[in-house]
Amino acid sequence: MLIIAAATDPDWVEVFIQLLGGLSVFLFGMDQMTSSLKTVAGAGLSTLIRKLTTNRFTGALTGALVTAVVQSSSVTTVLLVGFLSAGLMTLVQAVPVIMGANVGSTITAQIVAFDIYAVIPWLITVGFGMSFLSKREKVRLSGSMLMGLGMVFLGMQMMGQATYPLRSYAPFIDMMSSIENPALAILLAAGFTALVQSSSATTALVIMLAGQGFISLPTGIALALGSNIGTCVSALLAALGKPRVALQAATAHVVFNVIGVLIWLPLIDTLASIVIDMSPVYADLSGAERAAAETPRQIANAHTVFNIANTMLLLGFTGLITRLVERMVPIKAEVVPERAAPRYLDPVYFETPAIAVERVRLEVARMGRHIVRTLEPEEIPTVEALESDMKQTNLLYEKILSFAARIGMEPLAAKDAARLERHIAVANQIQAVGDTLVLNVGAIVRERDALELRASPETREMTLALRALVVKALGDAAQALADLDQELARDVMDRVDEVTAQAAAIEERIVSRLAPDDPQRMALYRLETRAVEVMRRIYYFASRIAEAAADDPHEVEPNAELVDEAA
Repeated sequence: MLIIAAATDPDWVEVFIQLLGGLSVFLFGMDQMTSSLKTVAGAGLSTLIRKLTTNRFTGALTGALVTAVVQSSSVTTVLLVGFLSAGLMTLVQAVPVIMGANVGSTITAQIVAFDIYAVIPWLITVGFGMSFLSKREKVRLSGSMLMGLGMVFLGMQMMGQATYPLRSYAPFIDMMSSIENPALAILLAAGFTALVQSSSATTALVIMLAGQGFISLPTGIALALGSNIGTCVSALLAALGKPRVALQAATAHVVFNVIGVLIWLPLIDTLASIVIDMSPVYADLSGAERAAAETPRQIANAHTVFNIANTMLLLGFTGLITRLVERMVPIKAEVVPERAAPRYLDPVYFETPAIAVERVRLEVARMGRHIVRTLEPEEIPTVEALESDMKQTNLLYEKILSFAARIGMEPLAAKDAARLERHIAVANQIQAVGDTLVLNVGAIVRERDALELRASPETREMTLALRALVVKALGDAAQALADLDQELARDVMDRVDEVTAQAAAIEERIVSRLAPDDPQRMALYRLETRAVEVMRRIYYFASRIAEAAADDPHEVEPNAELVDEAA
């Protein structure tokens, strides 16, 4: 590590700029590393969270694993907020995941506690080479991750260089000594973490200060505890404007972390003794030099012990914490959103683009179910009702496209980009069904009512049977897309002969009843044949939707469980 000569009176502007620059490089490196990790992991994060939350223990383990991957407990909690908002997870399921997320976040502290500054140039150089020279996407992403890790250590090194001159500056040493009060240290760390939106940055800065000999082990532990409280701010911000259950999840994060800090606040010295016994000892060193060598790892270990102990201790009180949060943030009666209001599209998913792609899939499937609801009643809706329904569907379609365009601005793996294109194509097919209903069915209804035409009971019965068959195909295609049910999708496509035969039977009947000298009969014939053609066209779109669902490689979470709505 490069050593800068100590100065009697430091240049504060230079120190501040170097410190801020180091923090910026650290945060940028963290962002690049986690972005690459999330792109590689993709929608597997969603699968992991959804499948492994069947009980509190697997939920906690899931939270730890996901957070260890994305290197941010805030990201994990934000994902939970999205799941809760969509009704895909209960608060009881989410609380253990939040507890486990704190354990996973300690990985960062363990990484930055290593003194591996000599490998920084290698990490950045090799990572750069892999990222910019390789044609394979996974190699490029792995290179980006390595380069991000190298920048994390480079940022640490820059912060250390910035503060090194202060080691001999008495006023600064006296100021650092003034935060020996654990409560004050916790508040300072919580405030700083809330400001930079990263507990990893706070922990890294604490470890760096300990490595310079500026702070003692108990103070470092208190600062690390404070960072656990400050990191809750991200989840609270993500919950603003969301359903109350999302705010409950963010509140649960705060409650769990605050309780944990309160438990350990009087036991900081005890925790210090525990980590001293379990951490490496440098007996060949002495004084400040020995403390600087040992304290970083001790703080990292204290952070890990604290979070593991809290999770193990409070996991048994998941139900109690859930009830406490539900009383603090009671669920209020919510207005059911209109058809045009997205249920699955939320900006929080832009943090994990692969999962955002899956939210598009769910919303597109929901859009298809709306069309099915319009067609399900035996009596065709009035033209006004039909146009009103389709207007709302059009608005939802526009929001889906806007959301998809925003995803396209994020780094996406090739398979996720292809999947996004497929989902947009399906949205176009569903939109085409809506246009068909407005332009064709609307015109048929207008002319039928104007001429007061009515089909015979036999023809009406056959037409209703065809419509039921087509509507069922469209509904099953939407469900196959939602559940990634390839068997159901293929079944929809296999119904082509049945639809063709039913349509042909109707056409044969209406031709046989055609009377050239009856103008009313001619008008009815024209309307009935147009209606049959509309049903053929809608089935065509249904088969295209099913084809897209059947082509999905099943690398994401199936059984999306679309929630029925009154809209």
